[in-house]
Amino acid sequence: MQETITVTGMILNQTPIGEYDRRVCILTRERGKISAFARGARRSGSRFMAATNPFCFGNFKLYEGKSSYNILEANITNYFEELRNDYISAYYGMYFLEIADYYTRENNDEIAMLKLLYQTMRALVHPGLSNPLVRCIYEIKAIVVNGEFPGLPGEAAWEAGTIYAVDYIVRSSIEKLYTFQVTDKVLQELQAICASCGKKVWDKEFRSLEILEGLL
Repeated sequence: MQETITVTGMILNQTPIGEYDRRVCILTRERGKISAFARGARRSGSRFMAATNPFCFGNFKLYEGKSSYNILEANITNYFEELRNDYISAYYGMYFLEIADYYTRENNDEIAMLKLLYQTMRALVHPGLSNPLVRCIYEIKAIVVNGEFPGLPGEAAWEAGTIYAVDYIVRSSIEKLYTFQVTDKVLQELQAICASCGKKVWDKEFRSLEILEGLL
């Protein structure tokens, strides 16, 4: 009898395989980023059809095959369905998933990144928070979590509110990240800081960001 494991995680992406199957990438608390097959997930009426879409967060019962895991059961606790009705927010979300995919690895301790991703998705569907601010907070904190934050760029005299906001993002717990608002001026400076940091630490172009920026 094959040994099974249960992991908690979020679907980062999914790829069609064959006529009816899907391969999904899951960022998990227990085993970092893993790939898993969902047999028959694209078949009409499949119990895996909804549970293997990006953004789905929950518990997945797996068994390990020769080259990847296979999904036996999926208990989704949050589908983030709001993103399916707002394509702008959905592309923000896809961009956040891409960053998580970029940073994470199998068998690494990715608990902080998973927690950040989950809290960010909750912030993204919160009506009181602006998507651009959520993006800035997520970008800075993702870089911090992965030990690459270079600090404030020194070529500008930043607003006091900007300095405070960046310090708060860097130092605060993930649970308390999305608890503040900023002025338009501070948001503009945060966006400039994120652009500068991204150029320094990321060595790839994010496809979902290109699409998002074309829509805005």
